[in-house]
Amino acid sequence: MRDEGVFRLLDANLNRAREGLRVLEDTARFCWKDQKLFSSFRSARHRLDRLSRMAYPSLVTSRNSEGDMGRLMGETKRRTAQGVVAANFRRAEEALRVLEEYGKVLSPQSVAGFKALRFRLYLDEKRGFLRSES
Repeated sequence: MRDEGVFRLLDANLNRAREGLRVLEDTARFCWKDQKLFSSFRSARHRLDRLSRMAYPSLVTSRNSEGDMGRLMGETKRRTAQGVVAANFRRAEEALRVLEEYGKVLSPQSVAGFKALRFRLYLDEKRGFLRSES
């Protein structure tokens, strides 16, 4: 199962999770000025890097951005800052779930780390949601 398609899937989901976390990190830092959430998102992004660092060369060399049919899909419009926050929580959580599932086959030692990050994000989502409502 260690084919190029699986590496592309992992690469895309790692990128998706990091991108979602970065949006949340910057929101907590600049909009909410919430040190605790900012630190949590930043820490999660760095933990994700540590969990995947050894696979990085295989992931990047398998990347095919030009041939990815997903790049031609339209983006959903966001009407509010709360919508941006909600979309990026879901983006990161879903990507972490994919990494957790494929990790069961490819890297069982990483599964607990991906799962812990996902559940930590669920907790942060509640704090962020309450924060974005005020």
